[in-house]
Amino acid sequence: MKTFGIDAVDYYIPPISLPIEELANARKIEAAKLEFGLGLKQMSVPDVDEDTASMAANALLQLIQNNNIDPRKIGRIYLGTESGLDASKPSATYAVGAVEEKLKNKYGERCFKNCDVVDLTFACIGAVDALQNCLDWVKNGDKRKAIVLASDVAKYELNSPGEYTQGAGAIALLINENPSILEIKDQWGIAMESVGDFFKPRRLIKNKDLKNIKINDFINSEKEEIEIYFEEPVFDGYYSNDCYENRVTEALEHFKSISKINYLKDWDHLIFHLPYAFHGRRMILDLWMNWLKENNLFSTLEDEIGYYTEEDKSTWRKSAAKSSLFKTFIKNKIKSGEKASSMIGNMYTASIFMSLLSFLIESAKNDLKIENKYIGFLSYGSGSKSKIFQGQIQKKWKSKINHLSLFKDIDNRASIDFRTYEKLHNKSIKEPICKKETISLKSVEVKENKSGYRIYN
Repeated sequence: MKTFGIDAVDYYIPPISLPIEELANARKIEAAKLEFGLGLKQMSVPDVDEDTASMAANALLQLIQNNNIDPRKIGRIYLGTESGLDASKPSATYAVGAVEEKLKNKYGERCFKNCDVVDLTFACIGAVDALQNCLDWVKNGDKRKAIVLASDVAKYELNSPGEYTQGAGAIALLINENPSILEIKDQWGIAMESVGDFFKPRRLIKNKDLKNIKINDFINSEKEEIEIYFEEPVFDGYYSNDCYENRVTEALEHFKSISKINYLKDWDHLIFHLPYAFHGRRMILDLWMNWLKENNLFSTLEDEIGYYTEEDKSTWRKSAAKSSLFKTFIKNKIKSGEKASSMIGNMYTASIFMSLLSFLIESAKNDLKIENKYIGFLSYGSGSKSKIFQGQIQKKWKSKINHLSLFKDIDNRASIDFRTYEKLHNKSIKEPICKKETISLKSVEVKENKSGYRIYN
């Protein structure tokens, strides 16, 4: 019987980072609260010549080269991102075009000529949507191959509550039949509600508000107002956390209605979308306690911390979070997937798959026998939607990730100071900090009829 899922994986992270301690000291935040409370140690910072497309391109190129993939046999490349570079042209086309240039000597011009390419956007869940779509496409043909890209720059306003969760990076996944890493079951729990927890609106500036400057003084237009787009979102952090937990809870209920599953017993590990490294463990507490009840194990928790009472609910819940039982659950089923996130930061669409990669690499490092184990994926995108799915680790998983040097690459990044970070954030640095041999943004066109078009090398 044919199976379908992830056959290979690769990644790209920017070569510079900001220590969280630097940010904490500058913002007069207790660094220990960020590290031990949220799991934050470093954040990846895109260089001047890096963007969504260049990071996706590098992850795609490395996936192809490291796994000897013939690009002419790839029928679909779908990019999940919420950091798109154009309101019309998919960022994926920039990434694919840049990779074609790198591969043309070996595979000829336009080696992706017959490949379907598109962006999918739904906040941080866009790449999971791409994964589900590509899986469906692969299943409906003979020996089809698809690639899922996830690439984002998580950027917030300076001195905002989300600033310390920033990050950047990209993931590339090869999807085909009889996968070597992870078989993904065709069961999806879904929950969606239109809410305003996090969004990137188009702001309007009216001509009359420009005082002595008219719109046509700087663009060739007689418009009465213009739309301005910012990379930084409008968000409500506490509300977004509630939406995350509510959608995940609803999606888990939906998943259980279509799959006979015992979450506590059947899932060996849990993989989350991680806005910050410890978000998953903080979000899952109430669900975990419900799972204990379903398995008649709640009394074990009460034996350790005392009997539950509604009158003392808040205090009791805090005790539950500090219990040895919950700490063991985190250690066994969550912790290894947090490690990369703590040193990269939020990657939006790529964060859930970076968590998977972190788990796989840590499992290989510790020589864990995870073959045939089931992994639960809890994804979320603001706006809001959650998708729950599961995968089974395959026998050849270790051989497909042994060449990856994720944590070495993390350690080898150049560390920048806070002032440099602020300058990069405000785009006041014009030359790249690091010299690169990777695909990078060369220029943005200013010529008539080409204004804004991006060139990569």
